[in-house]
Amino acid sequence: MQTIVIATHNQGKAREFARLLEPAGFMIKTLVDCGVTEVPHETGATFLENALIKARAAMEATGLPSLADDSGLCVDALDGAPGVFSARYGGFSSPKEQITHLLRQMEGQPNRTAAFVCQLVLLYTDGNEVSAEGRCEGEILLAPQGDGGFGYDPVFCVPSKNRSMAELTPEEKDGLSHRGLALRALLGKLS
Repeated sequence: MQTIVIATHNQGKAREFARLLEPAGFMIKTLVDCGVTEVPHETGATFLENALIKARAAMEATGLPSLADDSGLCVDALDGAPGVFSARYGGFSSPKEQITHLLRQMEGQPNRTAAFVCQLVLLYTDGNEVSAEGRCEGEILLAPQGDGGFGYDPVFCVPSKNRSMAELTPEEKDGLSHRGLALRALLGKLS
């Protein structure tokens, strides 16, 4: 069983990674498990650049192979915003404030199409890296729905399920989410 550190302090992401990677033979540690409290500044202009920044910092801090993701919500009517700024959209740090800001920006917008995008990078201590991307298409709801998930999940409707991401079971979400798709693509490159 190979041990890798997940380069996140987000426990929701850590649970999603563990559900898909542990059955594939990976022992998952989080930054919290490794005693790492500092996070690098995400200065990249793309999801890939930010994932690499996080993977390198986690590997340097722990000495373990690291898996990082950078993911976000890309809204067509907002020219792809919040995009790489999803975690700090509008200058807000809480998901509730970010959702409120997003819904204000979307007022009166007839086009509500959007996508969740996830870019993964698995960085090994010998410098080798494997990357994969996942994308989940959907629409922005008029108001939050559901109590599950995290981040923008309550306002992101998955048309094939006719429910928000926050209304899906963890297994349903893993089957179609941007992170689930990226993880399966990454595992396919490792086999």
